[in-house]
Amino acid sequence: QVQLVESGGGSVQAGGSLRLSCAASGYTGCMGWFRQAPGKEREGVARILSLSGNTFHADSVKGRFTISRDNGKNTVYLQMTSLKPDDTAMYYCAANRGGLCRLNSADFPYWGQGTQVTVSS
Repeated sequence: QVQLVESGGGSVQAGGSLRLSCAASGYTGCMGWFRQAPGKEREGVARILSLSGNTFHADSVKGRFTISRDNGKNTVYLQMTSLKPDDTAMYYCAANRGGLCRLNSADFPYWGQGTQVTVSS
């Protein structure tokens, strides 16, 4: 079992920046960030492979968000810049211990509790 604890959410004006963190309690093969706005489906934001550091970002955030990780701390980060009101959502950290690593909820058995990001115009 892997426990994930997110932090770093908050409220910011459009154009601002936030950095989310997610600390994992054990080894993870792949970690990702997803988000869900009220009334909308959960959306994959970015994912990173632990060993290679290979990353993938959704088109909606490419060039504005960057996922990274510190393997020594078992922590993944999501640096968010040029935030827009459309980025407002609950952001969830997710992880697996191996296997597929896509921006697909089905690939991730472990989830954090979520952290709220609110962007005002």
